[in-house]
Amino acid sequence: MLWAYIIFIVVAIVSFIIQNSLQNKFKKYSNLSIPNGMTGKDIAEKMLHDHGIYDVKVTSTSGHLTDFYNPINKTVNLSEQVYNSSNVAAASIAAHECGHAVQHAEAYAPLTLRSKLVPVVSFASSWMQWVLLAGIIFLNTFPQLMLAGIILFATTTLFSFITLPVEINASQRALLWLNNAGITNHETHEPAKDALKTAAYTYVVAALGSLATLVYYILIFIGGSRR
Repeated sequence: MLWAYIIFIVVAIVSFIIQNSLQNKFKKYSNLSIPNGMTGKDIAEKMLHDHGIYDVKVTSTSGHLTDFYNPINKTVNLSEQVYNSSNVAAASIAAHECGHAVQHAEAYAPLTLRSKLVPVVSFASSWMQWVLLAGIIFLNTFPQLMLAGIILFATTTLFSFITLPVEINASQRALLWLNNAGITNHETHEPAKDALKTAAYTYVVAALGSLATLVYYILIFIGGSRR
């Protein structure tokens, strides 16, 4: 069990480092202007139109780094700073979120699978902590409860790993389009790539952290079953 705690600590430290790095790089690349002066909103709309997508609306949402694509109402939601700014950070994030819109339009398989899992994961997330807590308390008398909690948690872990190719592919689409459309040049392309790569690492760490937690609960279940 000791190694499980060590993994938790390592994952937590790495997650903190990457999150801090992402914040610092966003701040750094927010000071690096895009040559053509296009804002995040302009870039998002151009990328969508260049891919023949005209039924997706680009909107502004409150918060910091709260950008997301909503496949239900077909909206690319950009945080205010990204929506209104003309810099490498804003361009990268706007193009990345539009990458999800392109995935949706092309029925990209991992995105389709992730979307189908959303209701299941939503249900699992609402109940798993309570089921796992009850499972640990009654492990010796009712181990099936712990097993049910592990199954619920496993769905969220699966969701985390399915998210990885979705996010990585969206970044790849964004970088390719930014370069081909002339949004980035030899001075701004590498910073854009660096920003999106760092963002991708956050999903990798989250998936590994979820897997480590799943293994931890499985070990508790196995240990309790042997008593």
